[in-house]
Amino acid sequence: MSTAPAVNTRKGQTLNLLLATWVSAINFWAWNMIGPLSTPYSERLSLDATSASVMVAMPILVGSLGRIVVGALTDRYGGRTMFIAISVASILPVLAVGFAGSIDSYVLLLVFGFFLGIAGTVFAVGIPFANNWYDASRRGFATGVFGMGMVGTALSAFFTPRFVDWFGLMTTHVVVAIALAVTALVCVAVMREAPAFTPNTDPVLPKLAAAAKLRVTWEMSFLYAIVFGGFVAFSNYLPTYIKAIYDFTTVDAGSRTAAFALAAVIARPVGGALSDRIPPKYVVLVSLGGTAAMAVVATLEPPPDFWSAVTFTAMALFLGVGTGGVFAWVARRAPGNSVGSVTGIVAAAGGVGGYFPPLVMGATYDTVGEDYTFGLLLLAATAFAAFLYTVFRLGAHEPARTKT
Repeated sequence: MSTAPAVNTRKGQTLNLLLATWVSAINFWAWNMIGPLSTPYSERLSLDATSASVMVAMPILVGSLGRIVVGALTDRYGGRTMFIAISVASILPVLAVGFAGSIDSYVLLLVFGFFLGIAGTVFAVGIPFANNWYDASRRGFATGVFGMGMVGTALSAFFTPRFVDWFGLMTTHVVVAIALAVTALVCVAVMREAPAFTPNTDPVLPKLAAAAKLRVTWEMSFLYAIVFGGFVAFSNYLPTYIKAIYDFTTVDAGSRTAAFALAAVIARPVGGALSDRIPPKYVVLVSLGGTAAMAVVATLEPPPDFWSAVTFTAMALFLGVGTGGVFAWVARRAPGNSVGSVTGIVAAAGGVGGYFPPLVMGATYDTVGEDYTFGLLLLAATAFAAFLYTVFRLGAHEPARTKT
């Protein structure tokens, strides 16, 4: 194989990686427009815990499953084209959700929230895009930096409730829609595809079928459903949880959720960088073990503000490290020209992993004891089961990559 592409990709690496991270951040903000406002929506619409959790989880569904197709399309059309397409396609759903919220329509919030999930598919674009810009020895770092685009959930949790207080509900959604439009224009003007990118023009369905036959796809999907799913679930549902358990205001709950998301965002590139230096298996094991432990601690309802902050910040750090570790593992093991397809399936699994926990938390909420003990114990048990699977079934040194 010629070494020329590896040399040529160095020009523009940093600019394109940072721009891709920003595109992810603004789309993640759009994807998480409902979660930070779940408490006022619930109060105005008189929603019970289950109805509120369905509303919060709805954007996660499309944002998860849509990644399967988006990942395969990225293999064909490249990250630049897909970043632009997703940013533009997310504008109308953002405005529609704002409209539904303004007229207090639960049904329309569900319908438009479904389409809001388009913004969440952006993650399946960035991993192959970053892989094409960096050689194998730095892909853990690159995917970790791109993964910091998850900060969009923190931005949404912190700023969305405040923007609504300052400017009003509909204006807040207009601001985010404008940010998406500006982002798309910047991508048109500045973003470039890596010289190493080669379009995979094979039909999408056979590519997905081939990726689905790979053992690595399902092993990484299982792990990512827990670590990224846990992050997505808490980033969306934590405002509801905090309000129910600690009786904070919407703005205060948003601030604490933003801190949770920010901790996970900071930890993600750490997990990726560590996985460039040591086998990702060990990084993922630390993540799963720590997550299980913190979920158990959370059932004790540590008092605010210090001990509850320590508990959920630690959980966020463990989850963030795990997300970086899993995708560094994907980059090592997935066949080179199928990274987008494998990424799409794994990323979808992560999103689906974030879809069900809010529903479970809402359905198992103890209205008498006012606690989420059962849901948290389920998270602990699932993380521990994944820990055992990783210990006994996954090797520290992955097999040689195959070419397709």
